[in-house]
Amino acid sequence: MQTSSDRHEYPAHWEADVVLRDGGTARVRPITVDDAERLVSFYEQVSDESKYYRFFAPYPRLSAKDVHRFTHHDFVDRVGLAATVGGEFIATVRYDRIGAGGTPASAPADEAEVAFLVQDAHQGRGVASALLEHIAAVARERGIRRFAAEVLPANTKMIKVFMDAGYTQKRSFEDGVVRLEFGLEPTDRSLAVQYAREQRAEARSVQRLLQPGSVAVIGTGRTPGGVGRSILGNVGDAGYTGRLYAVNSAFPEDLKEIDGVPACRSVREIEGPVDLAVVTVPAERVPEVVTDCGEHGVQGLVVISAGYADSGPDGRERQRALVRQARSYGMRIIGPNAFGVINTSPRVRLNASLAPEMPRPGRIGLFAQSGAIGIALLSRLHRRGGGVTGVTGVSTFVSSGNRADVSGNDVLQYWYDDPETDVALMYLESIGNPRKFTRLARRTAAVKPLVVVQGARHGGVAPQGHAVRATRLPHATVSALLRQAGVIRVDTITDLVDAGLLLARQPLPPGPRVAILGNSESLGLLTYDACLSEGLRPQPPLDLTTAASADDFHRALSRALADDTCDAVVVTAIPTVGEGSAGDAALAAALRSAAAAVPAKPVLVVHVELGGLAEALSAAASTAPQAPQPAEPQPTEPAPAPTEPAPAPTEPAPAPTEPRTPPAEAEDTGPAGPRTPEAGDRRAAAPPHPRSAAPAAPAAPHPAGPADPPPEGTRLIPAYPAAERAVRALAQAVSYAQWRRDAADPGKVPEYEDIDERGAAELIAGHLARGQGLALGDEETCELLGRYGIHVHRALPAPTPDDAVAAARALGYPVALKATAPHLRHRADLGGVRLDLADEEQLRRAYAELTELFGTPAELRPVVQGMAPRGVDTVVRAVIDPAAGAVLSFGLAGAATQLLGDMGHRLIPVTDREATSLIRSVRTAPLLFGWRGSAPVDSAALEELLLRVSRLVDDHPEVVAVTLEPVVVAPRGLSVLSASVRLAPPPARDDLGPRTLPAY
Repeated sequence: MQTSSDRHEYPAHWEADVVLRDGGTARVRPITVDDAERLVSFYEQVSDESKYYRFFAPYPRLSAKDVHRFTHHDFVDRVGLAATVGGEFIATVRYDRIGAGGTPASAPADEAEVAFLVQDAHQGRGVASALLEHIAAVARERGIRRFAAEVLPANTKMIKVFMDAGYTQKRSFEDGVVRLEFGLEPTDRSLAVQYAREQRAEARSVQRLLQPGSVAVIGTGRTPGGVGRSILGNVGDAGYTGRLYAVNSAFPEDLKEIDGVPACRSVREIEGPVDLAVVTVPAERVPEVVTDCGEHGVQGLVVISAGYADSGPDGRERQRALVRQARSYGMRIIGPNAFGVINTSPRVRLNASLAPEMPRPGRIGLFAQSGAIGIALLSRLHRRGGGVTGVTGVSTFVSSGNRADVSGNDVLQYWYDDPETDVALMYLESIGNPRKFTRLARRTAAVKPLVVVQGARHGGVAPQGHAVRATRLPHATVSALLRQAGVIRVDTITDLVDAGLLLARQPLPPGPRVAILGNSESLGLLTYDACLSEGLRPQPPLDLTTAASADDFHRALSRALADDTCDAVVVTAIPTVGEGSAGDAALAAALRSAAAAVPAKPVLVVHVELGGLAEALSAAASTAPQAPQPAEPQPTEPAPAPTEPAPAPTEPAPAPTEPRTPPAEAEDTGPAGPRTPEAGDRRAAAPPHPRSAAPAAPAAPHPAGPADPPPEGTRLIPAYPAAERAVRALAQAVSYAQWRRDAADPGKVPEYEDIDERGAAELIAGHLARGQGLALGDEETCELLGRYGIHVHRALPAPTPDDAVAAARALGYPVALKATAPHLRHRADLGGVRLDLADEEQLRRAYAELTELFGTPAELRPVVQGMAPRGVDTVVRAVIDPAAGAVLSFGLAGAATQLLGDMGHRLIPVTDREATSLIRSVRTAPLLFGWRGSAPVDSAALEELLLRVSRLVDDHPEVVAVTLEPVVVAPRGLSVLSASVRLAPPPARDDLGPRTLPAY
């Protein structure tokens, strides 16, 4: 409790969890009077050297006066923050507001002195950098604009913390002390530094989960079956290279091993470090397990257990408590209700999941929020025939379950610089932080493809178990924003895999021109039609006839790839009667050989029930003699855990009520003993291999396990069972390649000399002083837009015919008479608009017609407006969504466009190149560029209008909605005929604040 002399209540919103440089977490919170003992204990663990650097003199212990000073804050002029792990301080920072002479001061003084102290054991973890971000945000909130710090020259680590922060700084040296002064307003450099640190920290936190040196499976059953025992077997069968432990509190004290794995009753009994704990105990036992893991120093948790937010309000509170507890010990969580994680790297070989087999190693990273969809994805990538051939495998797989902590954003951070992942595939049911996701997606897509399918996109409700902020934006708008960020958006997991297989081992196409060749004229024509439907530019198909040999295919493919007018080749093939697998192998070798000669162009194959060719295409080319392959053993029926899902021969169709993972097993109390082979036991049929606490040596692949990965750089050719699927994947690759080229020069946000940013800010402040949120009147709207060079065509109210005539005289004929009632506004199709009224007689007649048809003038709210030059009616909108941010939208006005939902969208701020692409992104864009002989409109004027609206909303986040409708774009110039603006206090932006993990 704060004393009565303190001027502000405890600022709970300053509390935050942060990820540190090494991937661990810490909690940042204000220091209060209750922290006296923690502060003293913390100080006792700081070295004499660090104390000297902090106080510029030997300072072995804190006096009672010091403790009082460092724990009593008013949270305005004196603020202290602490970073804690396990409830104990590991670092502190404080600021004291000072005046011009460096003496204590209060507002309006806007400078403060800042000082840090970090426990020696935690130096180098990035704690001070994280605390600086948070104390700077606190200071800005309290009206402080500058920090000053005095540092001894020998304290190079702290000087580096300040110098590397990216703020505008001034440095001086006086009386043996380095004095640093810096402003606290975020700069482009400070944000870049913050984002880079965020990426390194979050990537490292995921790396600790996917590349552990030791794993403990907690909840391992003593008898075969059950979730924990299954996962233990899966980890061992994959050939995990680290140390593996089985943990169950019900194990007898004399039990030393389970299936050759050291058995322990608690994580605390394990002598060495444990990097990852896989938790499979019932939900009510998890808190005890988390405490044991935290006290033992476990780095991360994969919680398979269900019964959390997926089970209702009580479970949601249990989930919040789980996250808070784990983070208090510096641990991150995948789950709960997770399917597990997989890493196929030969250095790791980890299958800590419910998948009974390790997928083939490869270059594709998979993330799925649903266990059922994760099974389907793994199954599809694993199969070689009967559909899309598995031409490559998986690098890493994460199934996040309820996504309480580690999310798709964290995994993106890891994949961004993971050298073993070339393509990222994600199944998302919710996006917890759309602003951050689009930022990370744009950066990731610039270096490797990111393919996303979004589930629950039409339900408007996040799946049970997901705690995310809602967005008011339609799914089509969200999809457009993802595409703007370079995300390859697909609609089904079939498309997800199809696109991933192409992008994993084929180059990006340099353009949309497609050559088609094959031994089936009909299949070639289907492919040609599919290319046209997808917006590609196909060449006439080349029919090689059914008599074509492998050499004929080789020559034809070589010629097509050498043709400068071709950017990609689709090969169509049907079975040749009587040749069998030998013919398939010859054809595959011929295609690979031709493709390898021109590595800059992608090649795809459309095959019809040609399993042998699919297998041959996906096999690695090698000139070395092939060792004879042992006969594949007959598969035996596995003994899965109760209700454990297993990959089916065909893709499963998940039901809404389907559990993401099996229920966690209880730690059993049955008899323990060595496991004996049983009928149907998958692992019993495997050759015996030791699972000990010592790191496993690289072992030969399991006979039933994944195939060896192809040599690095091998040109694998994806094969598809249908022309439409192959062409759709190719079209996605063409669009993505164009985005990559455009992203290399994103354009700029232009400056306009006639923009009055300060004047607009004063108008907005004056309007908001009248209320928290309001729609501006017509005159107020025109005045505000005018500050940004947006001029609205003048309209005068006409409550009577005489007023209409007077307005027309003031404006000059010809004029338009419009009804502005909500049900008639912008509805020319209903007859509420009369145009080109040349004189008073026509105006009075039109006025009488409107009132006769639609009601009294009070109901119609008629206005008179001067005629604008004829052109194309368009609409421009901007809105600030609390989750996604500010969005600029454009489309053609009218019922047809509204019915089709034909609107383009871009995130604000919009660059000049983005404005150009926005206009051309709508399907009705040809109407703007001379369709069927009409005059092209002034697209440059339209682009400038879009950029000015973008600047207005970006400069003033209080402008939460702008609508310009209609905007008539003529061959020369444009006219804004109607506008509306809504103001409100801006929503909080967590993307500009200090680094934090999502609050729970």
